[in-house]
Amino acid sequence: MSAFMKLKGGAEVMQGMAHLGLPESLIMPLAILEISCVVIYLIPATSVLGAILLTGYIGGAICTHWRVGDPFFIQIALGIFVWLGLYLRENRLKALIPLRTSQAS
Repeated sequence: MSAFMKLKGGAEVMQGMAHLGLPESLIMPLAILEISCVVIYLIPATSVLGAILLTGYIGGAICTHWRVGDPFFIQIALGIFVWLGLYLRENRLKALIPLRTSQAS
């Protein structure tokens, strides 16, 4: 949703960028980057790569908000949901990160 807000533009986006100390010239590249990461995440064959890219993007958002003293809980939750969603639909991750281990009797 934030990518589409950036594409739409408007005073709210400009104020947000100024508050974060980012130049307005980054609005379009950030929107394109965010949409690209989400599209890569949504394609099953590239979903793991998409999750890694989104993790990097979200990490940058966390740092940016932390730097100016803004809360960043939403970004952390979003990162958790990205990986939780991938874990639930990607069997390869379940093999790498089992939530339960079978105990030998």
